[in-house]
Amino acid sequence: MTLHGTDAHAGLPGLPPLVRRALGAARAQAFPYSCRPEQGRLLQVLAGGVQGRIGETGTGVGVGLAWLASGARAGVRLFSVEREAERARAAAGVFRDRPEVTVACGDWRDISAYGPFELLVLDGGGQGKVPGDPAADVERLLVPGGTVVVDDFTPCDQWPPRFGGGVDRARLRWLEHPALRALEVRLASDLCAVVGTLRP
Repeated sequence: MTLHGTDAHAGLPGLPPLVRRALGAARAQAFPYSCRPEQGRLLQVLAGGVQGRIGETGTGVGVGLAWLASGARAGVRLFSVEREAERARAAAGVFRDRPEVTVACGDWRDISAYGPFELLVLDGGGQGKVPGDPAADVERLLVPGGTVVVDDFTPCDQWPPRFGGGVDRARLRWLEHPALRALEVRLASDLCAVVGTLRP
């Protein structure tokens, strides 16, 4: 969920048709927190390497999911959960003619019912950023060699990484996760994501 992510797509050429449809739904819902296009392009590329299942927490109105679906090969199944019922309905409408895409209304933990995944995008829960919200168990949710993406970090050029005046424990959790090979991918001067693969 990125502040002004919906508006960041405005005027960009060459957006996939499904992404344009999702952006229209996001604007109709007055939902500003879609993923940014830099993040969307990363998701599109990563989805192209998947042969089985893709999962996402925090559908919003489906912009990130549309980027994933636009990059996915034929036969790949995509599953996303959104806790707000109205947004989940709007997102489901975006993918009404895409039977390979499932949008469910529920808590982020409900994504486990559809796994394990080759690619899991933690956008709306499971990141471990919020006190009381645990990090997702990637050893259970990913297939061996599967990839997790944890987005919406601010780039940091020091170690350990810092945010908000202190050590960024959430980012460290992912970068130093014993079950992952993980790195930080800078997407813009003010945006990065952590991408990790589950060790075999």
